Amino acid sequence: MPESATTKKAIADGFKAIMEKKSFEKITITDITDQCGLNRQTFYYHFQDKYELLNWILLTEVISPFTENLTTENWNDKLLQILLVLYDNSKFYANAFSTSHGNEFRQFLFNTVTDVMSDIIDLIAEDKPINADDKQFLAEFFSYGVSGSVTKWVTTGMKQSPEKTAKHIQNIVNGYKAFAASRQRNTYQGTLSSGASC
Repeated sequence: MPESATTKKAIADGFKAIMEKKSFEKITITDITDQCGLNRQTFYYHFQDKYELLNWILLTEVISPFTENLTTENWNDKLLQILLVLYDNSKFYANAFSTSHGNEFRQFLFNTVTDVMSDIIDLIAEDKPINADDKQFLAEFFSYGVSGSVTKWVTTGMKQSPEKTAKHIQNIVNGYKAFAASRQRNTYQGTLSSGASC
């Protein structure tokens, strides 16, 4: 790992350790540099402020691993990986979600899941394409459910295991897939019946 990345990780680890015990708003740059054994100049060489540091942690630990090579087939495995990261750092992420910057992560999660759901809807409706407005509504509807479930899970203490939470979300999406497939079959059969009666 390059020296710059090593230093960034050391700063991030120190910051996360402090956030286990202290709210984000009350943390100072001096707190972070004292925790890491670094000087303020070193901190400011790598990060503009604690907000940029928090964003960097969210990007490297949560956002990038989730979006890298994300597909409609592996999205639930990716979601489980993210839930495990959140769970292993539960105090830190509960604190992070409670800040104003937590809204940025929630918005990112919503946007990403909306894109994935849109792709899933395209696959399901391949033989009978759905119009753009209906597809967007459905994708956002399910995204609110997924992102809302993750947010609630984090902010209420992660009482349920990551595996169980991921399974619940997967069941909801699979239920929609089954419903959509059934609806398509019924529409197709109805068309056949109409044609037979002519």
